[in-house]
Amino acid sequence: MSLKAEPEMAGKVVRCPGCNTKLQIPETAAPSSATGTIGAPPSGGGLPLPDAAGGLPPSGASEPMNFQQEKPQRTGWKEADPTNPNGFVTFGIGLVLTLTWFGIVFPFQAPDGKDMSQFTTMEFVANVFYKHLEVSFINTLFFFWAMAILYLKFQKLRHQREALLLDVLPQELGQQINSQNVGTFIDHVYNLPHRLRDSLMVNRIRKALELFEIKTSTSEVSNMMSSQSNIDAARIGGSYIMTRAFLWAIPLMGFIGTVIGLSHAISGMSFRDMGNVDAIISSLGAVTSGLGTAFDATLLGLIFAVTLNFPMNSLAKSEDETLNEIDAFCNEVLLPRLHDGAGAGGGDIGAIADSVIKGLSSTQREFLTDLNELSKRMNEYATNLDRRSDAFQATVQKEFIHNMTTMRGEVEGALRDSMKMTSQYIAALETGIRGLNTVLKELGEKQIIIQQTKKKGWFSRGE
Repeated sequence: MSLKAEPEMAGKVVRCPGCNTKLQIPETAAPSSATGTIGAPPSGGGLPLPDAAGGLPPSGASEPMNFQQEKPQRTGWKEADPTNPNGFVTFGIGLVLTLTWFGIVFPFQAPDGKDMSQFTTMEFVANVFYKHLEVSFINTLFFFWAMAILYLKFQKLRHQREALLLDVLPQELGQQINSQNVGTFIDHVYNLPHRLRDSLMVNRIRKALELFEIKTSTSEVSNMMSSQSNIDAARIGGSYIMTRAFLWAIPLMGFIGTVIGLSHAISGMSFRDMGNVDAIISSLGAVTSGLGTAFDATLLGLIFAVTLNFPMNSLAKSEDETLNEIDAFCNEVLLPRLHDGAGAGGGDIGAIADSVIKGLSSTQREFLTDLNELSKRMNEYATNLDRRSDAFQATVQKEFIHNMTTMRGEVEGALRDSMKMTSQYIAALETGIRGLNTVLKELGEKQIIIQQTKKKGWFSRGE
């Protein structure tokens, strides 16, 4: 593991952020690069370069790496929330601190009937907390809850600041980060201490390198880091929602306590016996005492709000500065070292050819990938179409057979009815013919004389 060391830290004893042990920086330690590292071998010293976990050759190897080699599969690690502490833990801490504080001030309560002007400091403090117990308890719980959130956020911020000391992109692995040695840098990131690699900076660098390993495009990496910066800024801003809510609720609860005290004080006023001066003075004394107790609730709320406001804004400023440092490192160190081959020129035919070959190879791989995906989908569509065609044909055949069977039954029934009716008609006709033959036989040789009767005219005389 290598850590960045500033020149002014030479000769001092510092604490290692990785193993949390103390070490002394040599006074004659010279940085091996522009950023400077502790425990890193000097460049050009003849020492072998560190071997990558993925078996990649060093940058000075004689045989170039085949750009068509498959990228290793990495699983990454589960990222913890870098800025939001656990809500149940913070509530538990706040509740314990609240109960502890009320237990501390409980013995210092002033005796009943003692004038407030004679209170000691602790008696005054106990009076402020116990006169309006419900409001004071809620206000104190909100205050300690918010302070617990800020404390745990401060611990997370220290973790982020310690991770900034890591040399995430050592110069020994290469001056430039290209498609051939990006795997070495990713393996170096994976070999960082587990306690520190889960941080905003390390996670962003890891995502940028893994994206560059796949896309080999500086512009896409720049867009991704810009989007990640906005996401981190939104997460940091959203982590202060609860504390800002407490900062708003604490003085409001104090005002509620004041309103309750004023209501009790005013309800205690009695001027029925205007002739009794002592009774009136006693009533006014009770009212002024109640007013003083009522304003103590507002005083407690304002003190809590002011006390909470300064550390909250200071911590927010520190987190913004840390995020700005991470953005600056990515823009000033990582992006300039990324080399995707797009800037080859100046008469370097070999560099241009390599860039063209790499670009064509990358485009061909993407085209083949898309073509395979398209072929797979076309096969699925053809299979689904055949399956649907078979199902439709079976359905049509089934419906046709059913319809033909139904039609055949209907035609046979109609024919049977027609034949039955025809048989009945023929039988009736046969019966009629037989009857006619019988009548004709009975007539025999008889003649039938038809006599024509002369019609009478309109103007004829009747006989």
